[in-house]
Amino acid sequence: MTTLTGLDVLIREDFLRLNGKSIGLVCNQASVSHDYRHVLEILLAKHQGGHLQLKAVFGPQHGLFGHTQDNMIEWEADDFRRQPFATYSLYGQHREPTPEMLKELDVLVIDLQDVGARYYTFIWTTALCIKACAAAGIPVMILDRPNPINGIQVEGTLLDPEFASFVGLYPLPIRHGLTFGEIAKYLQSKFFPTADLSVIQMEGWDRSAYLDQTDAPWAIPSPNMPTVDTAVVYPGGCLIEGTNLSEGRGTTRPFEIIGAPYLDGWKLAERLNSRALPGVTFRALQFEPTFNKFAGTLCEGVFLHVTDRAAFQPVLTFVGLLQDVLSLAPGQFNWNPPPYEYEYLKLPIDILNGNMWLREAIEKQVPLNEIRDRFQEECRSFESVRRESLLYPY
Repeated sequence: MTTLTGLDVLIREDFLRLNGKSIGLVCNQASVSHDYRHVLEILLAKHQGGHLQLKAVFGPQHGLFGHTQDNMIEWEADDFRRQPFATYSLYGQHREPTPEMLKELDVLVIDLQDVGARYYTFIWTTALCIKACAAAGIPVMILDRPNPINGIQVEGTLLDPEFASFVGLYPLPIRHGLTFGEIAKYLQSKFFPTADLSVIQMEGWDRSAYLDQTDAPWAIPSPNMPTVDTAVVYPGGCLIEGTNLSEGRGTTRPFEIIGAPYLDGWKLAERLNSRALPGVTFRALQFEPTFNKFAGTLCEGVFLHVTDRAAFQPVLTFVGLLQDVLSLAPGQFNWNPPPYEYEYLKLPIDILNGNMWLREAIEKQVPLNEIRDRFQEECRSFESVRRESLLYPY
């Protein structure tokens, strides 16, 4: 069955919902149609044909076309190809659109590809856009896209609001099992009740499907998210950003390759494989990152091979990995200090976890079954709220 994104549905309708309106657009390089045309290309043609006015274009973290590599690398907009619209960065001086940016708009259209994990900042750029538009009385239209790692499985901790940051502004489980539109609906319902929000729903999407099991388009949504396989491990792999381990940035398989110069990769692989974690096996390897942590330095570590996506538990898997690294290299492994994603006081690992208890459980070598039980308890506490936000049936 063909899967149509929200953008594809608007194209089929010839953008009639936007006729005569002054439009703002939040997008990046992954905002493409089923035939890989970019939303800007399509809307610019409508603008030039007099059907609507494209007034402003906004880009999230990594830039309008994904040119900045890492976290807290800000970008500033320029006069993009001398087009008739203004271009604004929402990951620089401003992370929330200002009234001046929004003043000529009839509607703000948001078309971004999420990857199914709470840390991915496009969710929180959208939250701040909804907040700003609610204050300005401007409607927001979300063009929905698939959750690439399916819309059923939920795992990990529920964000404690005391640990709110730009990798988690409002409570969500780490692996949330929602689409972008469903998250927007949840945010509007619980935090922005005055917001005028509409979601252009997908057609033909099966909640149980990974994106590469559909014919929906996949364009790299950020520089270190090259494949759906990357997204599968990311809900756990992103925790490595809070440590002095390499998360594989500077290699061709970020978040699947983990290591450091101080590790014995063969001992780590043996230790991890002895855990018999579901749906994954670990292969020892050496690698040399070309940039980021340990650039140009030989590292040892492991490659994660996901053998059964349905059984694989990415967050729990990486918790086990961190416990084993801490056990094997107690004097060399460390938690990274702040700052991280505009948080200057709390440890990066704590804002990624959304709490302090998980870091302490790793340090104390709490058995994984006990940690998994707490994950499940926290996810259950959010499930009724999550169910209220669903737009697509199980």
